Amino acid sequence: MTVLADAPARIDTSTTSTDGASELIALMAALPVGHPDRAALRDRAIEAWLPLARHLSNRYANRGEPRDDLYQVAVVGLIKAIDRFEPERGIDFAGFAVPTVVGELKRHFRDKTWSVRVPRRLQELRLAITGANNTLSHTLGRSPTVADIAGHLGISEDEVIEGLEGARAYNSTSLSTPIADNGTELGETLGGEDDGFAVAEMRIALGPALASLDEREQKIVSLRFYGNLTQTQIAEQVGISQMHVSRLLTKALAKLRLQLDGATA
Repeated sequence: MTVLADAPARIDTSTTSTDGASELIALMAALPVGHPDRAALRDRAIEAWLPLARHLSNRYANRGEPRDDLYQVAVVGLIKAIDRFEPERGIDFAGFAVPTVVGELKRHFRDKTWSVRVPRRLQELRLAITGANNTLSHTLGRSPTVADIAGHLGISEDEVIEGLEGARAYNSTSLSTPIADNGTELGETLGGEDDGFAVAEMRIALGPALASLDEREQKIVSLRFYGNLTQTQIAEQVGISQMHVSRLLTKALAKLRLQLDGATA
């Protein structure tokens, strides 16, 4: 006769008491790994302890993470607790499961919810500073200073400041966030690349570059780009062939390009 035969025929997991849920853990733990009945007991134990996972995940709600996601993280922690529980150590399952699930939730916040990835050292430093701030605020009766936190944690003030700066990466604001009643979004207030500066710089450099051309080259360039004349029209005004205008224009533009590249390098 298997252990399952000795177990309660059916446990209503929606109303399972702590004693009943603990009994499932004990029954499962009594079976060796690989026993054909162990998997079924494991599933029933997980289901029986889901209210604990729900309760613990709710404690971390309203911190920027969806409740369903937190619940799933808590369930993962619960499963780890069930798989790792060793009753022979003399600790009841609830006493082992709670810190395991809470630890899983804290790791989720530490590893998954930072808007900008920062080194693990800074993530852990932020948590330590937050804990020190809460403790010192209570014991000192005021907000602790950087020096207070540094002394409490046994680190330098520069490290505290570094941790506080790193904490700024924990949250970010969407560029789609409305910032006015008319529907203006944050992204609309950000500046873009302004080509006007490059144009202004080019115009400043263009004067000296044109001065480097001889008189006829300057005239041809001016008629072509400021007067919008064709090469044939320029040839008529200057008194040379259109082919000659083309060669001179090409030569003048090469000189200008060389001068401008040097001016803006």
